Amino acid sequence: MTYGEKAVGLAFNPSKDPGVDRIKKDFANIIDGLDSIRRSTTSNETKRLLSIAITEAQAAQMWAVKALTWSD
Repeated sequence: MTYGEKAVGLAFNPSKDPGVDRIKKDFANIIDGLDSIRRSTTSNETKRLLSIAITEAQAAQMWAVKALTWSD
């Protein structure tokens, strides 16, 4: 698994909801892209900002999954 796939818990989808899979894959790709930039830069501030962006992307992914699986 890639860093992004691990970060979003791609393998965890007990409901087997295809929408959850799509959201997780999309956010995994975003996180992988951000992590690639983070690994290639020498700027500590850029690394810090990318780490925050990755954390915020993880949070957004979790809220999106919550919305998709919400039951009234």
